[in-house]
Amino acid sequence: MKDKIRKATHNGELHIGNITIPCAVLEDGTRILTETGVAKSFGSRTGGSLRAKRKAIEEGRAPMPVFLASDRLKPFINNDLAKELSQPIFYKRDNKTYAGFPARILPQICEVWLDARKAGALQEQQKGRAHNAELLMRGLAHVGIIALVDEATGYQEIRDKQALQKILDKYLLTHYAKWAKRFPDEFYQEMFKLKGWQWKGMKVKKPSVIGRYTNDLVYERLAPCVLDELQKRNPTNERGRRKTKHHQWLTGDIGIPALSQHIYTLIAFMRAAANWSQFCRNVDRAFPKFGNTIPLPFDDD
Repeated sequence: MKDKIRKATHNGELHIGNITIPCAVLEDGTRILTETGVAKSFGSRTGGSLRAKRKAIEEGRAPMPVFLASDRLKPFINNDLAKELSQPIFYKRDNKTYAGFPARILPQICEVWLDARKAGALQEQQKGRAHNAELLMRGLAHVGIIALVDEATGYQEIRDKQALQKILDKYLLTHYAKWAKRFPDEFYQEMFKLKGWQWKGMKVKKPSVIGRYTNDLVYERLAPCVLDELQKRNPTNERGRRKTKHHQWLTGDIGIPALSQHIYTLIAFMRAAANWSQFCRNVDRAFPKFGNTIPLPFDDD
């Protein structure tokens, strides 16, 4: 059993109505509800029954956990659920070993009790446990079990960071690519026209504010935190210059196509706008920066 013991990285308590179940997130991301916690949530006693079950597992037997051990429930337990319940997950928390089950199967456990009650298979003293199953199901109907565990353990912050990292991995390279022209001349021509500046071609040095406009209009709206990550991977030197262009860090399959589509959409917005302010308002409505609220559509006059 020891070689199967995992480590809990986050711990907490799941509160659904007046029911409390200890929970954890393991090092591999598995969300766990403790076996004793689930048992107590159904009003089942643990103690000796739980010890007897662990002993049976060590001896190669696979009995049902105490909260589904009644013979009256057997007809309502499908093979997949029975298999999961016969293989509890052991993990360490605070130097103690606990047994638990994947949080995602809690609704299935509740359904066993509810199906048995509906079929009239329960004894009178078991109906209270079916009532608890109903309370749990109602709670889970409002918020998914995985989200509940993540909130209770504080894992949601880690989860969000991992999700963000997956996005960045799709958009950004770990090492920059060779330079290639990504911003068409028309992008800057239309920008100059709306700003009322004289266009003298691409060979003439552009105002320094163009870089800030490009970050604001393009990179801050391309994907969450893309600009922040680009600034880390492509920092400025002591002269305030960067070794490469930001777009050289974009991936060919996701980042570059997204950049191209966004730029040509901005060009269309520039053509349609009467002035720079109107253009910016339209961009804010259509492509708000990630994490910003969408501006209210005030009249342009």
